Amino acid sequence: MVYDVAIIGAGVTGAMTARELSRYELSVCVIEKESDVAMGASKANSGIVHAGFDAKSGTLKARFNVEGSLMMEKITKELGVKYKRNGSMVLAFREEERDVLLELYERGIRNGVGGLEIINGERIRELEENVSDKALYALHAKTGAIVCPYELTIAAMGHAMDNGVELFLESRVLDISCDNGAFEVETTKGTIKARYIINAAGLYADKISRMVGDDSFEITPRKGEYLLLDKELCGLVGHTIFKVPTKMGKGVLVSPTVDGNILLGPTSEDIYDKEDTQTTRVGIEKIINSAAECVKNIPFGSVITSFTGLRATTKNGDFLITAPKPNFLNLAGIDSPGLTAAPAIAVHVSNMLKDMGLELVEKKDYTSTRKIYQVEKSRYNKMVCRCEKVSEGKIIEAIHTNPKAITVDAIKRRTRSGMGRCQGGFCMPSVVSILARELGIDVCEVRKSGGDSRIVVGKKE
Repeated sequence: MVYDVAIIGAGVTGAMTARELSRYELSVCVIEKESDVAMGASKANSGIVHAGFDAKSGTLKARFNVEGSLMMEKITKELGVKYKRNGSMVLAFREEERDVLLELYERGIRNGVGGLEIINGERIRELEENVSDKALYALHAKTGAIVCPYELTIAAMGHAMDNGVELFLESRVLDISCDNGAFEVETTKGTIKARYIINAAGLYADKISRMVGDDSFEITPRKGEYLLLDKELCGLVGHTIFKVPTKMGKGVLVSPTVDGNILLGPTSEDIYDKEDTQTTRVGIEKIINSAAECVKNIPFGSVITSFTGLRATTKNGDFLITAPKPNFLNLAGIDSPGLTAAPAIAVHVSNMLKDMGLELVEKKDYTSTRKIYQVEKSRYNKMVCRCEKVSEGKIIEAIHTNPKAITVDAIKRRTRSGMGRCQGGFCMPSVVSILARELGIDVCEVRKSGGDSRIVVGKKE
């Protein structure tokens, strides 16, 4: 079979693009090297739907940030994904920083962002009583919002699959060649043929592009560490709180999540190793010091986990959306505000493909909502995860709903089982047992994530 379109990479950009293309009479597949979708930057970022005042006017980041922000509420509703328009504040602690806020305000107006205002310290603390008394001014963006990044990615990919898109997991791309007008993508699980290729491979987009002879850019990983606070801190802040940005990004934020936790981070450090997701003492100290400057009385003893995400950056500082070869598209350097921009990028890509000659005929049987696997009602009466109140029924749903969860971590991302205070200490054995039963495998074959990450390595006879 020769697919019309093959998308390499199942992060939020690839998933949103697959969903957009699933509207049309096309054969589409997504090729992903990991055991699940949302395994790169899409599972470890701030989950912020940025208003759009930060990106420089005239850039792709500015355009797609604003367009994506306007699309996000409708899309999350269609996908059944949690979304909250909580607003954001950029804090200034010195008089001279007010000029930066003015610059951001004016840039936001040029970019087409509504609901912007600069407020003084008194108004800041009317809106957020726990913000530092040292904050003199803030840029208040009423259209800022929050989502769960991996939930959005999973839902978008699932909806695409419901509409006919095929997903190939644990299929690392080894090489790409062209034969008789079609690309041949050699993977660790066989060869996939397609007329068009979309390179949405995140940190490895440069490597994929070099496979077709394009070495025009290089991806640098930008490391960002985070701390997550227990849900008992829900309400510490309502807005997403930033300090004035630097050339390395928007800095450490303090933000609620849609699931009721408080998120602190990220740090920002350019590194060389595209697999280095270790947290560090230095990074954690940076987060603590910076967050404490913005928000009073943060109980850092209530941290329940820490994690690290890697953003794919390029030297030009903008999204790289190009067609370096016929029928081959690069979606590279999609760092912040990539999550916000993803829906708009997906529409742009479909238009690019149309301009390249791909015929787009809308499906008559397109389904506008996701198909959720139906589980026997009694299964919802058994509680598996006490911290997050996740039932057996929800776990079974996750195993059988596109994209199907086949590992413990995949269950975690879909149901939040294991994301609470005990971090899976109570529920993991039950999750392993349910996975084994529903997948028809031995418990020794159940994996935590991908590869050979087995949890049970043997059974006593």
